[in-house]
Amino acid sequence: MCVRGAGAVGSCLALALARQGLSVALQDSGPRAAAPARQDVRTYALNAVSVDLLRELKVWDAMAADARCPVYDMHVEGDAAGSALDFSAWSQGVEALAWIVDAAELERTLAAAVAFAPHVQVVADGPVDAALLAIAEGKASATRQQLGVAMPVQRYGQRAVAARLQSDLAHAGVARQWFRSPDVLALLPFDRPVPGQCYGLVWSVPDARADELLALDDAAFEQALADATAGAAGSLRLCGERSAWPLTLARAEQVCGSGWVLLGDAAHVVHPLAGQGLNLGLGDVRALTRVIAGREAWRSLGDERLLQRYARQRAMPTLAMGQVTDGLLHLFASQAPVVRELRNRGLSLVNGLPPLKRLLASFALDS
Repeated sequence: MCVRGAGAVGSCLALALARQGLSVALQDSGPRAAAPARQDVRTYALNAVSVDLLRELKVWDAMAADARCPVYDMHVEGDAAGSALDFSAWSQGVEALAWIVDAAELERTLAAAVAFAPHVQVVADGPVDAALLAIAEGKASATRQQLGVAMPVQRYGQRAVAARLQSDLAHAGVARQWFRSPDVLALLPFDRPVPGQCYGLVWSVPDARADELLALDDAAFEQALADATAGAAGSLRLCGERSAWPLTLARAEQVCGSGWVLLGDAAHVVHPLAGQGLNLGLGDVRALTRVIAGREAWRSLGDERLLQRYARQRAMPTLAMGQVTDGLLHLFASQAPVVRELRNRGLSLVNGLPPLKRLLASFALDS
């Protein structure tokens, strides 16, 4: 078995398959290692199912305690006064709505787990003789392209601007999100560098606005944040660098074939407004490992009919999440007065219907 791509999805897959006693060759495909060294400001929002997988792999509890922060409540605002939607872990009957995790810390912990896994061997990029090639290289996967698998990309003309922030107020485990045409701003509670008072910022804005925000000095950027959040999360200060990446929607036209299978961003990419990108990838890991664990003794790992079982299991969750995030983005990006009125009324309406709120939250919790 060969897993190509040593990021979070590829490493989790290698560890999960090794727990079944399979010998796994894990390859880092190169671009991540070749990237210039700079502060990694990314944070992942992980749902309960993803956290359970990391616990099973003995990774969750190995991470530093301040590298993961529970989200107890989520407050979402529209672009009209009084339009808001609130979710709580208490109303869902769960420990947390999500956990915000330091991306770099998760990847370091996974790399350490891989190094001690007896059935996983990290190998150089190149051909590996294996019955199954699992491709988890990310959205720009060269191997997927070599296989001739099309992955049409819808470009939003937006970038996500990310940074680490510190507030003068405690975050209290509350995530905040603003849907204001044409941007979406999310503040994710975090505990680094100051426990209880930090946030991970993901600000999705049009490309031209992203250029402006990245060109601002720290004081001007902090003022832009103050204007956008109206001080709801306190006075926010930068804790390091800013970074940005383009936002797209994409889905591979084929996710498996004889001897190969796609997972994670190599198979699907969604807008980050719901924070479900890595959750979808770890959902792929869970599905593939279960399919492999349940295969007939006579069936090869690379048997296309076996891999089609995985493809069928993941088709609806990935398609649905892509459609939901795309629909929400277009709904809140529209500047038509009628649409603006409807979406803001819709937020308030949903907020007053607890059963519908629980249904929406359950969709994100279980993806």
